[in-house]
Amino acid sequence: MLTVGDLDGLRAAVAAFRADGATIALVPTMGALHAGHMALVEAARRPGTKVIASIFVNPRQFGPNEDLARYPRREAADARLLAEGGCDLLWLPPVEVMYPAGFATNVGVTGVSDGFDGAARPAHFDGVATVVTKLFNQTGADIAYFGEKDFQQLAVIRRVVADLDMAIEIVGVPTQRDDDGLALSSRNIYLDDEQRAKAVALPRALGVAARAVGRGDDVETALAEARATLTAAGFAIDYVALADAETLAESPAADRPRRLLAAARMGATRLIDNVAIEPIG
Repeated sequence: MLTVGDLDGLRAAVAAFRADGATIALVPTMGALHAGHMALVEAARRPGTKVIASIFVNPRQFGPNEDLARYPRREAADARLLAEGGCDLLWLPPVEVMYPAGFATNVGVTGVSDGFDGAARPAHFDGVATVVTKLFNQTGADIAYFGEKDFQQLAVIRRVVADLDMAIEIVGVPTQRDDDGLALSSRNIYLDDEQRAKAVALPRALGVAARAVGRGDDVETALAEARATLTAAGFAIDYVALADAETLAESPAADRPRRLLAAARMGATRLIDNVAIEPIG
């Protein structure tokens, strides 16, 4: 696996891939890789495809009181995982490459970014949209893979690609989970043993609520029961809500695909999760 940290080197490598007739697949990450990230790499590996994984802890998507300073960084271990997983190139740019002196452009998205994490984390999705747009331009990727755990992020990226006529396919990969159901996340390492044991209440509460909504039970009752379960487990809830799977509008029609979305804090650690609900009728 080739590791590159400068734009000239990246462009030369991509040009060589193209000269061989390869399709370029991109897996954007912020590092601290786990099996969820590696599932994206595995999904990207196809005959005739070269896989580029990026690692960049993007300061523009962290708020002033968030965990940028303590976000886990382990580039050497991540590089080994990617090499073992069949990645062809690691794009590892420093901040000054991504945001050089005088950088003044912002990519903003309204609608799908307004509620949920967009409301709880102002300017977060502008940071995501800006850095992902840069990564698409830098790599010239034909296809990019994102985990469905960050479902609102995926919706934002799809909106950017559609609105800006980007010639790139966006693929969502199902959430990867531990054996007890907790969604894999780089932030899970912040949980102590007691918190980790309690955190499984999040996927379990969402699963119960999703089954109730999916069979046509009252939505508000199901959401209230999920919130009560999370509070009893020790979570401080940011939101538990049902949304349209495409627009993320709340109170979605039952005959459209829906997503049950949640964010809650266990101690200082903020966890998110979501569950798909198929249309009724």
